[in-house]
Amino acid sequence: MSMGDCKSMRPEMEGEDDLIAAARNIARALGSKKNLTDGEREILANLGAQLSTMISLSEKKGEKIGDIEDRLNSIQERVMSWEADQSMIWDSGPNESMEYVKAVEEARKFVERLEGLRLNKDDQEYEVLQKAHDVLQTAMARLEEEFKYMLVQNRQPFEPEHMSFRSSEEDIVDGSSIISFGDDSFEDSLQRDSVSRASEEVVIDLVHPDVVPELRGIANLMFNSKYNQECIQAYTSIRRDALDECLYILEVQKLSIEDVLKMEWGCLNSKIRRWVWVMKIFVRVYLPSERWLSDQIFGELGPVYLDCFVEASKPSMLQLINFGEAMTIGPHQPEKLFRILDMYEVLADLLPDIDGLYVDEAGSSVRIECHEVLMRLGDSVKATFSEFKNAIASNASTNPVAGGGIHPLTRYVMNYLRTLTDYGETLNVLLDDYDEGDSISLSPDTSPTTEEENKSTDTSGRISPMLRHYRSLVSTLECNLDDKSKLYKDASLQHIFLMNNLHYMAQKVKGDELRVLFGDGWIRKCNGKFQQHAMNYQRASWSSILSLLKEEGIQNPGSNSISKTLLKERLRSFYLAFEEIYKSQTTWLIPDLQLREDVQISTSLNVVQAYRTFVGRHSNDISDKLIKYSADDLQNYLLDLFEGSSKSLQNSSRR
Repeated sequence: MSMGDCKSMRPEMEGEDDLIAAARNIARALGSKKNLTDGEREILANLGAQLSTMISLSEKKGEKIGDIEDRLNSIQERVMSWEADQSMIWDSGPNESMEYVKAVEEARKFVERLEGLRLNKDDQEYEVLQKAHDVLQTAMARLEEEFKYMLVQNRQPFEPEHMSFRSSEEDIVDGSSIISFGDDSFEDSLQRDSVSRASEEVVIDLVHPDVVPELRGIANLMFNSKYNQECIQAYTSIRRDALDECLYILEVQKLSIEDVLKMEWGCLNSKIRRWVWVMKIFVRVYLPSERWLSDQIFGELGPVYLDCFVEASKPSMLQLINFGEAMTIGPHQPEKLFRILDMYEVLADLLPDIDGLYVDEAGSSVRIECHEVLMRLGDSVKATFSEFKNAIASNASTNPVAGGGIHPLTRYVMNYLRTLTDYGETLNVLLDDYDEGDSISLSPDTSPTTEEENKSTDTSGRISPMLRHYRSLVSTLECNLDDKSKLYKDASLQHIFLMNNLHYMAQKVKGDELRVLFGDGWIRKCNGKFQQHAMNYQRASWSSILSLLKEEGIQNPGSNSISKTLLKERLRSFYLAFEEIYKSQTTWLIPDLQLREDVQISTSLNVVQAYRTFVGRHSNDISDKLIKYSADDLQNYLLDLFEGSSKSLQNSSRR
C-alpha cells in the first residue's frame, strides 16, 4: 500500500473510531441511568430506527436490484388489477383484502428502504424508487376510496327512539306583544317546558363494529405511508355528512341569523323547543359516540383522533350554537324570555360535557364559542326582563275594561311571574348584579317585612335578587292599574276595578310558588288594599242613597211630626236611585264568585237593614201603595249586581 493510500484511509478510520467511541459513551450513560426522560427516549428510539434501517439496507446490499424490481412489478400488477375492477376490494372477501394490504405494505417497505439509501437521480435504484412511489400512490388512492366506502356503507342508522319530542304547537305562548292584549287566552299559555337535566352520556355504534378493525388497519397503513392528511380528510368529510344527516333526522334546519330574525314567533317558538331537545341528544348521545368512533379508528396513532373528531363535528356543533346566538340578537320581547331561559339552562347544563368533549387546543374554538353564547344568552335574559318591566310601565289604555273587570295586563303579568318561578335558581344567578341601570325602589306597601326578609335572604343575609325584581315589577303594575282606573268616570267603578285586580294578584300569589317568594305578609297587605277599595265602593255608591233613609229633614216645619209628603218624596227618590244603581251595576263585573258574594252580602247588610228600619219605623205613615219593593225584594235584587249583564227592574219578574 502506498503512502497516499494510507493517508486517504486515515479520515475514514478516524470517523470509525469516533463512532465507536460515541457508541461506547452512550452505552456507559445508559448503564448509569435508571430512568429516561421523554426527550432521551425519543432520541434513542430514532437512533434505533435509523440503525435498524442501516442494518437492513446493509443486508440487502447483496440483493440484486433486478430482484427488487421483479417483486415490485408483481405488486404493481396486483394493485393495477383492482384499478380495472369496478367492485370494492373489501366486498370480495377477507382473503382478497388481506392480500391487497400485504402487497401495499411490501411496496411501502420498498419505498422506505430505497429512500434510506439517499439515492441520486443518476443511481440505478432511483428509477425503481420512483416506480415504487407511483405504485404506493395508486394504492393509497384506492385505500382512501375503500375507506370512505366502508364508512358510508356500514353507517348505523341514528334513530333516537328512546327520546320523543312532542309537538309544541298547542302550547305556544301568545305571539302578540305585551303591549297589545287581544284576549285572555294567554293566561294558560304561559307554561314552561320540562327542561329537566338531559340524559347521562350514552355511547352507540355509529358504524357497524365488525368493520372498525378493518378501518383502523387502513388508517394505520395510510399513516405509516405518510398519507395521513388524505386519510384524515376522507374520514372528516364522510363523518361531517353523517352529522348533517343526524341533524336532518332530528329536524334541525340550517338557518342564518337573518332567517331567525325574520321568523314569526309561533314558528320560532317551536324551533327553540326543538333546539333544546336536540342539544341534549346531540351532546350527550351523538357527540360521545362520534368521538368514540374516532378513537377506535385513530386511537393508536396518538392525539390525531381528537383532531378528526373536532374537524368532523365542529360545523354541526356551530350550526346549533349559532342558532342560540341568533336568539340573543334583535328586540328583547317579553314573550321570548321563557324560551331564552330554556336555552340558557340547557346550555349551562351541557357545558361541562362540551368542555370534556372538546379538550386541548384542538377543541378550544368550540369551547370558547359555547361559553360566549351562554354569556350572551344570560345578557339577553337580563335585557328581556328589564324590557318586561318597561312594557308594564308603558302599557297604555284608551278604553277601560268593561265592567271594571280584571285587566289583561294583570292576568299576563301575574301568570308571567308565576311561570318564571320555575327558573328561580337561574334568575337569582343572572339578576344578582343586575339593577336595570338604576336602583330598584319599592313602595312602603310592597316592601317586605322583617319576617319575610329572613325567609327570602341568601346565606350572606341579602334579599334574593328574584324577590327584589318581582316586588319591583308588582309595584310597577300597581302604579299602572291606578292610572287605568282613572279611565272610569264613576268613582265607584274605579274602586271595583282596583279591588278586582288587587284581589286577583293576591289570589295568584296565595295559590302557588309565588307565595314562597312574596310571603304571607305581602298577601295580607294586598288583601287589606283590595278590602279598602271594597269599603270605598260602598261609600261612593251607597252613602248618598242611604242618606235618604235617615230621619233628618222629614219633619213638618216647626213640629216633630212626620211630613207624609216629604216621606213620600224620600221613598220615591230612594227607589229611583236604587233602580239607577241596579241598572248600571248589574253590568259591572266581579269575576271571582266568592269576592262577588262578599261584596253583595256587605252591600245587602247596609242597604236592606237601613231600608227595613226606615220602613218599619214609619209603617203607620206609609200606605202600602207607597211601598214599591219589600226588603226581601231589595235583597234579591242586590244579588244581581256585578254579574256583567245589563238588567232593569222594569223588566224584572221578581216582586
